[in-house]
Amino acid sequence: MVDARGTLKTSALVFVLCNVTSANAQETAPFPDGLPEAPRTGLAPPQETTREIAREANVLLDRLATLTGEEEGGEARRLAAEIRERWTHSGSATMDLLLRRGRDAITEGDYARAIAHLTALTDHAPQFAEGWNQRATAFFLSDRYGEALSDIEQVLILEPRHFGALTGLAVILERLDERQAALRAFEAARAIYPADPNIEGAIDRLEQQTGERIL
Repeated sequence: MVDARGTLKTSALVFVLCNVTSANAQETAPFPDGLPEAPRTGLAPPQETTREIAREANVLLDRLATLTGEEEGGEARRLAAEIRERWTHSGSATMDLLLRRGRDAITEGDYARAIAHLTALTDHAPQFAEGWNQRATAFFLSDRYGEALSDIEQVLILEPRHFGALTGLAVILERLDERQAALRAFEAARAIYPADPNIEGAIDRLEQQTGERIL
């Protein structure tokens, strides 16, 4: 069961963050003040490597935001897949292995094992957004929405243009019957990945349900 008070408090916090990052998506780099300091475990990825991965993803994200029509959908899907692939690289072989083990456990439906691997990852590499994103997925699939929302918040702090995390945020908010908040989260995702037909369909559905129209 979900603690409704805790979930709603967390969702409100994350949604405020969603609004801020949505408004500034094109101007905000993932690490505007430099990378957060990693714990001194010897396992954290080199900062220069992590910065280079972030720079590569940002170039692709800039291009993704310009692809808006159906005729550009194929190119947009290719770019989105390439961005997702970039996000899986932490710069550390050890951290990448933990991520793979967590994702494999999710695929196998072993969410407790996935959370264990991904918690080790977020503990050792808290600056690696995809670790938080995958753990949010495992929490969501375990019906632990409050914890999933908390992890999504961390993703968006590190990578404000993580369209997957924003879409996940919207899905959770809709399940909690926070439809107006879900609509705005989907809109934030659409600003980053405008050619995603699934996002467009969700926005149309929620606009009809809420009576709102987002231009």
